Amino acid sequence: MAVEHNMQSSTIVDVLEKILDKGVVIAGDISVGIADIELLTIKIRLIVASVDKAKEIGMDWWENDPYLSSKASSGNTKALEEENRKLNERLEKLEKQLTTTNQ
Repeated sequence: MAVEHNMQSSTIVDVLEKILDKGVVIAGDISVGIADIELLTIKIRLIVASVDKAKEIGMDWWENDPYLSSKASSGNTKALEEENRKLNERLEKLEKQLTTTNQ
């Protein structure tokens, strides 16, 4: 008795490659309520795609997140340092004004 195998079966790698190439969006809402009064709603949105596909559709938030990208934090750090410098200058100026008016 011979066993026949389907030669067109997809491996998990093939399926994953197709999903990452095209992208998959999974969306769902969970609502909790009592007596027709909604108490809690949780909206779940999940996208599974390759980095290239995500960038192609405009999802590149990880490039601007300072916790995930050193490039994002360096630009943000410079802005914060400049703001800190300006605040220190204003503080020194105010302290000088206070000391001259109290004398």
